[in-house]
Amino acid sequence: IILSGSFIAVLLMEFTDGYQIPALRAPLAYGGKLLLVLSATFALLALTGYLLKISANYSRVWFGMWFLSAFVTVLVLRLVMSRLIRRWARNGVMERRAVIVGGGTNAESLIRAVEKEPLNDIRICGIFDDRDNRRSPPVVAGYPKLGNVSELIEFARIARIDMLIVSLPMTAEARVLSMLKKLWVLPVDIRLSAHSNRLHFRPRAYSYVGAVPMLDIFDKPINNWDSVAKRTFDIVLSLVGILIFSPVMIAAAIAIKLESPGPVLFKQKRHGFNNEVIEVFKFRSMYSDRCDPTAKQAVVKNDPRVTGVGRFIRKTSIDELPQFFNSLFGSLSLVGPRPHAVSAQSHNKLYNEVVDGYFARHRVKPGVTGWAQINGWRGEIDTDEKIRMRTEHDLYYIENWSLWLDLKILLLTPVRLLNTENAY
Repeated sequence: IILSGSFIAVLLMEFTDGYQIPALRAPLAYGGKLLLVLSATFALLALTGYLLKISANYSRVWFGMWFLSAFVTVLVLRLVMSRLIRRWARNGVMERRAVIVGGGTNAESLIRAVEKEPLNDIRICGIFDDRDNRRSPPVVAGYPKLGNVSELIEFARIARIDMLIVSLPMTAEARVLSMLKKLWVLPVDIRLSAHSNRLHFRPRAYSYVGAVPMLDIFDKPINNWDSVAKRTFDIVLSLVGILIFSPVMIAAAIAIKLESPGPVLFKQKRHGFNNEVIEVFKFRSMYSDRCDPTAKQAVVKNDPRVTGVGRFIRKTSIDELPQFFNSLFGSLSLVGPRPHAVSAQSHNKLYNEVVDGYFARHRVKPGVTGWAQINGWRGEIDTDEKIRMRTEHDLYYIENWSLWLDLKILLLTPVRLLNTENAY
């Protein structure tokens, strides 16, 4: 019963955002929700005991003492965690790297407001603005202007920025929309500063950096504890997959080696999370002297570059099994948008030249399988429409991600692989 109660409490606290950083930093403010979560947990346990007619086996005094001790213990642990988080924020161990978008007096007042907060975890790395130095000074509140918004995209990827804070007034609607259209492809939190706006919303409409109100424009898709849960999911199921499919992988490796000279594995440079270049493993399905690491020439039906064994393992997707190791080591996730080769093209145009916002699919880690693949969008990309539809499905997955969706995709993948129409 203790394990059942703990499991229910953890689920309810996750549902009420009890594991988010703001709740952990302010445990007393979350105290009311904590009491509600524990009350709901014990009510469910009591109802279950009544329905199963086993409630008489448990002492009401013991039940009450358990409730009180659970509340006090969890609250004390959260107070300790709060002190640790505050200390880590002060020492720079736990910080969010932020960039201010937009300069001038709005940026200066924003920076001053953020710096007033002694316990904020924001480290401002600089300012980006499209305006010239006459309208937007090169230094604001001691922070340099590092470039324009187009240059910010590359900077944010290299410097691993966590948050973009847009300091433009809401009246500059056209400029704000123009910036957001460029910035939404980044895997970062994007906030619109509301500290100097005269237009006020209900308190629940804001998030806060310290005491500075912000309007949430975009959130990093998989953040905080969600990323921990997904990584745990990947490690556990990747190990299971390696154990289950090891006989198939050994047989495939032997068949490849016997049929044609060359390495068993084929390694290809592909775009990973945040546009980083990663190396993806596959079983070699082509003759060694005809392999195309750039993937500029797509594989077509009856392609002479593909070996006999290669044709079979491509149709059955056995060639993808080594990617369990990519998932285990962390360059891939089990589920996510499929990674494309860095130089992959459709009709002599790079995919990002075909699809507006294509790089937004790299806001999460790429996957061994994905939402697009189980919906029939796998195999050859020989038309612009195919890459557009794949990207559309990938963005749907990112916006609707959950562990349940990941599990659904994994369970449906073997069934969908039976359709080998587009796999050559």
